[in-house]
Amino acid sequence: MSADANYLDRRGEIQTYFDRTAAQAWERLTSTAPVGRIRATVRAGRDRMRSTLLSWLPADMSGARLLDAGCGTGALAVEAARRGAAVLAIDLSPTLVDIARERIPSDLAGRIDFRSGDMLDPALGSFDFVVGMDSLIHYRADDAVKVLAGLAPRTSTAMLFTFAPLTPPLAVMLAAGRLFPRGNRSPSIEPVTPSGLRRRIGVEPALASFSAARTERISAGFYTSQALELVRP
Repeated sequence: MSADANYLDRRGEIQTYFDRTAAQAWERLTSTAPVGRIRATVRAGRDRMRSTLLSWLPADMSGARLLDAGCGTGALAVEAARRGAAVLAIDLSPTLVDIARERIPSDLAGRIDFRSGDMLDPALGSFDFVVGMDSLIHYRADDAVKVLAGLAPRTSTAMLFTFAPLTPPLAVMLAAGRLFPRGNRSPSIEPVTPSGLRRRIGVEPALASFSAARTERISAGFYTSQALELVRP
């Protein structure tokens, strides 16, 4: 099966899960409503990761265009827009995008263009910054790098994204999840070692003009994700 076929198949699985199976749970997780202990750790981890990615963006983004690739219910897009960025926020799930539109503050109307679709659609145009928070963690490493390669020619400054770092606790959780599958479980994440991911990035011709910069791992209970910044020198 080709890399493109792998990506398309996986994209379909992710869209089905977030748009049909998990939309209500995701809406609650990304709100301030009470959640159980496990989901509370995921919420806390995501909040920390979002803050980390935002800290790597300029405080004043006036005149900048940002792609929120895999925007979910729109929290990061809102914060980037508050800094003055023109934000195009896209997600595979129309249901999550509808929630994001409902949550947009009135003072930011017109600053965020929420859409459902594929982050690789060339019709989206070019950007100064691309941010993909926990949107590539469900793809195999080679496919994730191909996504970055597809976005690279249309990104002028930096791409910030997260991946699932391969750790012993994560390996145990993944093994348990695959041993005892459940119909409502999210598509499994695809962990990779940081060195392995950097190696793949380093040999991808489309990413030759980017350099790996800051990185930070966030671990909070059942949430583990690592951010990596790719910048044009």
